[in-house]
Amino acid sequence: MHDSHALLLPGRPSPLGSTLQADGVNFALFSQHATAVDLCLFDEAGGPEKVRLPLTRSGHTWHAFVRDIGPGQPYGYRVHGPYEPARGKRFNPNKLLLDPYARAISGNFDWTGPLQGYGLGDAPDPDDSAPAMPKCVVVDEGFDWQGDAPPNIAWHDTVIYETHVKGLTKLHPEVPVDARGTYRGVACWPVIEHLKSLGVTAVELLPVHHHTTGKRMTSLGLPNYWGYDGVGYFAPDSRFSSYGDRGGQVWEFKEMVRELHRNGIEVILDVVYNHTGEGDERGATVAFRGIDNEVYYRLDRGNPRRYVDWTGTGNTLNVRHPQVLRLVMDSLRYWVQVMHVDGFRFDLAASLTRGAEDVDRYSSFLGAVHQDPVLSQVKLIAEPWDLGYGGYQAGNFPDPWTEWNDHFRDDVRRYWRGDQSETPSLAYRLTGSSDIYTADERQTQASINFVTAHDGFTLHDLVTYTRKRNLANGESNRDGRDENLTWNCGLEGETKDPRVNALRRQQQRNFLATLMFSQGVPMLLGGDEINRTQRGNNNAYAQDNEVSWYNWALDESARALLDFTRRVVWARKRHPGLRRRNFLHGRIIRGDNIKDVTWLRADGQEMTDDDWHAPWLKCFGLRLSGDIGEMDSDGNRIVDNDLLLLLNASEIDLEFILPDHAGHPWALEADTARPEIEDGAESHKSGNAFKLAARSMVLLRDGETISTL
Repeated sequence: MHDSHALLLPGRPSPLGSTLQADGVNFALFSQHATAVDLCLFDEAGGPEKVRLPLTRSGHTWHAFVRDIGPGQPYGYRVHGPYEPARGKRFNPNKLLLDPYARAISGNFDWTGPLQGYGLGDAPDPDDSAPAMPKCVVVDEGFDWQGDAPPNIAWHDTVIYETHVKGLTKLHPEVPVDARGTYRGVACWPVIEHLKSLGVTAVELLPVHHHTTGKRMTSLGLPNYWGYDGVGYFAPDSRFSSYGDRGGQVWEFKEMVRELHRNGIEVILDVVYNHTGEGDERGATVAFRGIDNEVYYRLDRGNPRRYVDWTGTGNTLNVRHPQVLRLVMDSLRYWVQVMHVDGFRFDLAASLTRGAEDVDRYSSFLGAVHQDPVLSQVKLIAEPWDLGYGGYQAGNFPDPWTEWNDHFRDDVRRYWRGDQSETPSLAYRLTGSSDIYTADERQTQASINFVTAHDGFTLHDLVTYTRKRNLANGESNRDGRDENLTWNCGLEGETKDPRVNALRRQQQRNFLATLMFSQGVPMLLGGDEINRTQRGNNNAYAQDNEVSWYNWALDESARALLDFTRRVVWARKRHPGLRRRNFLHGRIIRGDNIKDVTWLRADGQEMTDDDWHAPWLKCFGLRLSGDIGEMDSDGNRIVDNDLLLLLNASEIDLEFILPDHAGHPWALEADTARPEIEDGAESHKSGNAFKLAARSMVLLRDGETISTL
């Protein structure tokens, strides 16, 4: 590289980031309050700085065109301006900074180096951080998508599989060793075959934006396994790359998406735009803080030295500022248009909608997404809360947003734990949670149903532990939820007691059946189908080891659970009656007595108001009419068999009188107490008593063959 300003031209202020051209690269960086910006170029990401070039200013954007450089070029910025923490200004050109628009980032943070921007008192730290910093990388965006097109799975046909890129394949014996734990590993046929056999239509990947680990965790020898502290909203995390980190991670991510799409599987990203990995005022200066602290972060108006923290991480991104909103929108569009992803799950989404303080349903963020011709067409999932005042917003996100439904999680857990007075709440969850989502004419798809997620116990641990075991996280077991609504089936922890283990397996099947037979969109936590355990850790964010990695050496119990999971997912896919778009209300839809849903007591009679209010009631049924009252995309009327769901959370076996259906028998599709009974192997007459085992759930269909008209 020639150390000469002959390489330098003024360039253009748009687009932001580094843009590869035929004879060089254009660089552009936004900083409203900077007084000067230097572009630093390196021969190697881990090597010394070779060239420092001053950028030209146009408005609030700093830019330059550098000739004779190309893909793989490492770079970073130094931003000059006042260092006045009491006024929210934290410029320090001694700190090399990452480009917020960088497409790739190479190298790691060295937390023994001078990454903090502050020194003694209110003086900036004088030490150069470049040797301790990863570097941004110029990327060639060219890629042969080979005709890739989004699967465009309808919400009501969607089955989500939440997983971690590394954890999914790190121990998979059929994935090539050099691909395990990588984007390429996810795209390997044994993994895709597993997902397809499950009936999964979308993988929801834990954060893949480039992230930090932080000084505290590094000092404890712990990684940031989940990756929720992002610093690169355009850059795929290089720790998941088998192709190297000088742009190979971008290529590899695209290959993964292309292969999943070929097999009809969508890609949803868990994105974290509510905060960054720079932490509070004691944190590092590696990007946004040094570029323009008072633009990128919410600062305490009474004391701008400090940060508003609605996220529990030390800072909150200032999405109210037009440039920060632009950053988020540009990032989202990049992942859709350039990387071909199909949707997003927004971590702590309520924080993105806040005005000066309060949550605002008409916020600039929601408005920008709604009017965007690209983003308004993809799958949008909100985690509908944050940690600030009034931050719990379940049910308040507008159409077409969907939401993680923690009411479903909690009510289903309480019911199968055997709590009293849970039947009315469970009835709402089984039918799509109309008590939460009927506002603004939303449909059942607004509810993303889940029993377990990355944050909490796995399904195995949910029925094995009542107390969390998080000491390995280095926080003296203070982290993670204390109340998990779990039941260990009589013994705490692992046991060889066959009766306890049989009950635990049955409870797992109850949770899976409830998830798949409920209206709304089911989300399965990856690994639950193969009995994955985190050994009682309910917050495994720092466990990049066998605690989090999937164990693919399946024993008999795991294989049986996998078979049952496939069975209930495919039963859902067979029956449009379990995938309705419209809410069920108990309305008469045909004849004199046929309702869309009929609630039944164990004696076969329709439930009364008194029944609903009986705290001891733990057994009930619901009959779903096969006359769904909806049309498919071709205008054909959708019909199904009448379906009968029977639930018994009590400790005793009960006899349930099967309702009459014009003399047709009821065929058994699934029984959580008898998973060995194959679909259709049993037929039961209307009016007869069906033995409903203690703590079990059953799906039956009427014996009449239904054809689509």
